[in-house]
Amino acid sequence: MISHLPEARLWLLSTPGTSYALRLNAADAPQHVHWGRRLTLEQAAAIAADLPASGPAPDDPSGEVVGEEFAVEGGLRFGTPSLTVRFPDGVRGFDWSAVSQEVRGGHLVLGFTDRARSLDLELHYRVRDGHDQIERWAVLTAGEPVQVLRLDSAAWTVPVRRDHRVSHVVGEWGREFQLRREPVPVGETVLTSRLGITGPNEGPWLMVDAGDATEEHGEVWSTALAWSGSRRITLRRDQLDRTSWTGGFGHEGLVWNLAAGESLETPVFTGLYAPDGFGGTSRRWHSYVEREVLPPRPAERPLVYNSWEATEFDISEGQQAELAELAAGLGVEVFVVDDAWFSTRTGDHSGLGDWWPNPDRFPKGLRPFADRVRALGMGFGLWVEPEAVNPDSELYRAHPDWILHQDGRPRTQSRNQCVLDFSRRDVREWAVEWLVRTVTDLDVAFLKWDMNRPFTEAGQPGSADPDRVWIEHTRGVYEVVDRLRAARPDLYVETCAGGGGRADLGILARTDQVWTSDNTDAADRVAIQHGFSQLLPARTMGAWVTDNPNALTARPTPLRYRFHVSMAGAMGIGGDLRTWSDDDLAWSRMLVEQYKRIRPVVHGGALYRLGGDAVQYLTDDEVVVFQFRPSALVRSTARTRLAGLDPQARYRDEATGTVHEGAVLMSHGLPPLPPFDWTSELVHLTRVPR
Repeated sequence: MISHLPEARLWLLSTPGTSYALRLNAADAPQHVHWGRRLTLEQAAAIAADLPASGPAPDDPSGEVVGEEFAVEGGLRFGTPSLTVRFPDGVRGFDWSAVSQEVRGGHLVLGFTDRARSLDLELHYRVRDGHDQIERWAVLTAGEPVQVLRLDSAAWTVPVRRDHRVSHVVGEWGREFQLRREPVPVGETVLTSRLGITGPNEGPWLMVDAGDATEEHGEVWSTALAWSGSRRITLRRDQLDRTSWTGGFGHEGLVWNLAAGESLETPVFTGLYAPDGFGGTSRRWHSYVEREVLPPRPAERPLVYNSWEATEFDISEGQQAELAELAAGLGVEVFVVDDAWFSTRTGDHSGLGDWWPNPDRFPKGLRPFADRVRALGMGFGLWVEPEAVNPDSELYRAHPDWILHQDGRPRTQSRNQCVLDFSRRDVREWAVEWLVRTVTDLDVAFLKWDMNRPFTEAGQPGSADPDRVWIEHTRGVYEVVDRLRAARPDLYVETCAGGGGRADLGILARTDQVWTSDNTDAADRVAIQHGFSQLLPARTMGAWVTDNPNALTARPTPLRYRFHVSMAGAMGIGGDLRTWSDDDLAWSRMLVEQYKRIRPVVHGGALYRLGGDAVQYLTDDEVVVFQFRPSALVRSTARTRLAGLDPQARYRDEATGTVHEGAVLMSHGLPPLPPFDWTSELVHLTRVPR
């Protein structure tokens, strides 16, 4: 709900649990008033009355304008601007003049123009029924030529605290989503990706607290950018302990040219206030992603088998058929053929871009094998990498101009490949044609869309606005996926970028899950999945059970432990089943059956991180708890206390039949894992009547 107090030029955005307030000050600049616990319009007006009418506060020793809803250049403003523009005569900045306001249900649009130049800016705010998130974005429209050096989606301001702390995820290939929680330093901290994709190095979200929040207690302010390309979020803490941040697409050094009449719209940057710690923050984000971001479909994700770790580039139809028989015997629901099914692809050096079956490996094409997979009771899936091309390919030889490149510069290769320019209409039409044809002809049920390298020489020779490719490529990817989904509505799509390098709300608005990491070591995955769960729900987290010892780390782990870690997300299987013992296959069948029983709870329930390495999923009537420890030699008497249960209810352990009181489970907890015997445990509880 959005309320307006005209005499104060103040707006109050109200959600089920929070309020967000802003006003126009005497200089027509949008000024932040409140973001936190619910307020009435009158209470918000009282806060606004204490703010400076315009400019710096009289008692502010910094003499600086702060707390604006969208920071610009000009006047006594010295922080990072959300908007930086330069006109042909060298004039910079934006001088606010309010010209319009409109409320359309839960959508507020404030319109401004520059007092001296022909440049218009719209600030958009939107709230969704049943959610506490505030969605924000901006639209810049030029009435005269202008260079845009930075156009962020939004700036955010939190209440002054002495000990602000930032939580975010960092990483690299094989170590994605590593959670960091550290004090906000005085100065500016830039969280960025210059890769052209989301990237594993720094996640597109952050959480800020006052240094005192825990998993279930304390105030947390968080934001997430719905963008799958390069981006920057600049976090600032000044010398008076005021903390704010601004963020959006692009990175330093880019210039976008707007001609008269052109507009540029930013991606959505969504904010959330939660009063109940990092766990409450995560559960609110999960609910929002599930209901407002993901494409509408049932919560439960299919159980896939993927052939990559079993075969890598050395594949054949007979070998894939053998794996399919074994996978079907375990209860797998979709069999996915990974890389090397096409063209001359026998390694990463050739064939990428030529999307037809390798005649040596599939002499009659893929259709007979796909039919065989379906005859085994499974859907058929494929791996693709539509945005990349090997120079040793028919596509590259026919269209060398289709890749990102700059005249007179080397065409840098990474993984022996270049990046196709999806900002080009002809490239997008090519991609849509072969993707729709392939998934239609083969009745593909599951598509793994990979992207294995960053941008280099990102330009468009001859273009009047070559840096726009950093925006338009990502928008082009969105268009292709959207058109593919429109043509095949039942298709499941998994986003992958050399592992978890494209995990954001922008790509998840059109895909179903994320390939979380190429590192399938179960012990490493506990930390990876912990970081992933801070923002994104379990149903979006692809997690495979693979071979022992692990192919990447050479670490041995028990089969049960590998399954339990994978069950905590969207489980898949990716090992070479031909080498598994009969005993391992029998255990796997039993564990797959157990996973299918608990999957509705894991994919549809609320997630609680219980401390240590325990995680719980909760629906109205069922509870699933996973407990992990790094070694069977670890000995502890600590008990895992559950959360969110009805203290008056009773819960039956589906494995043992033991009935527990809800109050006891929350106060006293589950028994600790026995020493030496187990490194993991799964507990499935069902609510029973008294």
